[in-house]
Amino acid sequence: MVKAKYQDVLDLGQKLNIQNGDVSEDNGTLKIKGTAQTQYEKNQLWDKIKEIGGESPSDIVADIDVADTSIYHKHTVKSGESLSKIAKHYYGDPMKYKAIFEANTNILKNPDIIHPDQELIIPNI
Repeated sequence: MVKAKYQDVLDLGQKLNIQNGDVSEDNGTLKIKGTAQTQYEKNQLWDKIKEIGGESPSDIVADIDVADTSIYHKHTVKSGESLSKIAKHYYGDPMKYKAIFEANTNILKNPDIIHPDQELIIPNI
C-alpha cells in the first residue's frame, strides 16, 4: 500500500539511474536506499518524497548516498540556455552564473558564450 503511494519516487529513482537500489516494506513503512550520482539528484528524490508525504513523512525511510560529492551536478547545455538560466534552475539565483563559469573555465572562455551539448560542472556553492 505505502509502496504504491510512493511509486513516483521509485519511478524517479529509476529515471535517475540510482545505483545499488533496494526497496522494502516493513509494517507500513517503505524503506528505500541507493546511491545518486550527485547531490542535485539526491535533492530531487527528497523533493519528490516531501511532495507526496509532507515535510516529515513517517511512512518512508530513505537512505540515499551521493557518488560524487565534489560537484553539485553535471548539466548538458540545451539550445537557448544561458549560464544565468542554468544558475536560476540549480540555485534559484541567475546571478550565480559566475560560479558555474569559474568551475568550467577549462571549456568556457566567455560567460556569454555556451553551446548545446557542452557538459558543464555545476559546483557546490
